[in-house]
Amino acid sequence: MDLKQILREVELHYGTAALVTGAVCGVGALIVLVQKLSSHQKTKEKIRRARARRDESLQRAEQALLQYKNLHPMTDSAYILALSLPELTKQLQEGSLSPEDVFYSYLEKTLDVNKKLNCCTGILLESFDQLKTLSSSKKGLLYGVPVSIKENITYKNYDNTCGVVSNLEQPAETNSVLVEVLKRQGAIPFVKTNVPQSLLNYDCGNPIYGQTLNPHNLKKTCGGSSGGEGALIGGGGSVLGFGSDIGGSIRIPSSFCGICGFKPTVGRLSAQGVASLYGGQKSVLATTGPMARDVDSLALCMQAMLNDDMFTLDPSVPPMPFNMQIYRSAKPLRIGYLENDGFCQPSPSMARAVREVKVLLEKAGHTLVPFSLQKVSQSFYELVVRGVAADGATSVIEKLEGSPLDPTIRTQVYPMYLPVWLRKVIAFLLKPLSPRSSAMLNAFCGVGSVADLWKQHVAVEDYVQETVADWRRCNLDALLYPVIGPAYNFYYCCKNTQICSYTMLFNLLNFPAGVVPVSTVTAEDEEELKYYKGNYQDLWDKSFKEAVTGAEGLPVGVQCVTLPWQDELCLRFMKEVEELVKQKRK
Repeated sequence: MDLKQILREVELHYGTAALVTGAVCGVGALIVLVQKLSSHQKTKEKIRRARARRDESLQRAEQALLQYKNLHPMTDSAYILALSLPELTKQLQEGSLSPEDVFYSYLEKTLDVNKKLNCCTGILLESFDQLKTLSSSKKGLLYGVPVSIKENITYKNYDNTCGVVSNLEQPAETNSVLVEVLKRQGAIPFVKTNVPQSLLNYDCGNPIYGQTLNPHNLKKTCGGSSGGEGALIGGGGSVLGFGSDIGGSIRIPSSFCGICGFKPTVGRLSAQGVASLYGGQKSVLATTGPMARDVDSLALCMQAMLNDDMFTLDPSVPPMPFNMQIYRSAKPLRIGYLENDGFCQPSPSMARAVREVKVLLEKAGHTLVPFSLQKVSQSFYELVVRGVAADGATSVIEKLEGSPLDPTIRTQVYPMYLPVWLRKVIAFLLKPLSPRSSAMLNAFCGVGSVADLWKQHVAVEDYVQETVADWRRCNLDALLYPVIGPAYNFYYCCKNTQICSYTMLFNLLNFPAGVVPVSTVTAEDEEELKYYKGNYQDLWDKSFKEAVTGAEGLPVGVQCVTLPWQDELCLRFMKEVEELVKQKRK
């Protein structure tokens, strides 16, 4: 590009004033402008190439699908797609279904769902080769099962962008442990799914691949950050998927999309090769987990993954095979329950779901006792938010450098660009007007020093010990808890970070937690929502009301929680809820 072209581009993007400024301030200012323009053009070009790679993979998949359908016109795809994961694996093992028929049935459905929802970041073309070489020995509990994976789960030769442009064109050199174990169990990872920009949001839009929609209502978000997974599974395009969860990122899209999702204890499944936006943060840890249409599918997945392959590939994972005896137990449980955490008032459908499930559990012979987490507001701000942003959000901003901000995260991220001293000043001025806004902004200032970071870690440890002590005083087996829902209108997730107290505290505590769909939003829920005020009656409460308005007919779920390492018990509790709801509908 010669000088005349550069000047024309500068004028086009920054206006004539930029040229005048360059003339007044000299060559230095012009160089800065040219550098910004060059960076802008490089970003646009990287995004264009990424979209081209995605589109090419989709086109190649469509061509392969067409060829297969021409050769196998009698495949009963509707029958295959209606099978649960346990039913599907049984027929694959018996040989009554072929891996090829199953693979192409789900590939066709995935391509169709993606056209409506924009949930996929690309087809994993190596899956076609894996299908051809799949062992005839039918080895593995997931033999022949197509599996979708969240975009940040490493697959060799593919990017883990986390929705951030700076991570583009850095393909992985190896597979994650999860992908390796899936393959050794006979599964076929075949598609990567969309995420929000930075992963630190529970919507699902980014400047690379765009916005993912809700399978039940195209005017609603699918949730996030495992939103592509939620949308694809909820739309019928995948029978089993994997997401990651640091604050509800498996559970919220499961709630929004009407599927089951499970966040295991941190360390129960390998995290090697699961990318995050930045490393080093230890206050609130992320974990990976399965997402599916029913609880038995989640349990089968956990059983398949917890084997010697995983324990050998990642020796940091404790060698604890899945305990099927606990999962199948029928022993009555002592269950704590809560409708409102006192910090964020739930939507009418959220609270109703808990009440209705409580009644079902009691009728089934379980004991239900009131239980609440202590110091929810203080813990959310001082331990969760300040812990995640311990460096004052510097790492987040560095990763977003040079990338356009997606509208799904702008409101959430803008304060991070302010100097820490200015955040503190604004937080002080806001305190009498909006206490929760003030506390949130103050928490985003970080911890300040290494000594303060250590104190913060001690505070987290103390909170965990206090919560476990409360739990044991009540002699609980499990906890029935609200989950964020129903699905939001667009661009409200970044305005409602406070509501994450319902999910993120269980990441802080490292308690396994899962979501089960139990109902749908009724006309009565919508009518009651008109009178929603919230616990604080502030802008956050008003925004939440606006976010969930217009949701009649959308799925509503509940959250099931247990103590660390009691993952099988958590799934057993989820299964109990699922079965009781099914019986009620008969």
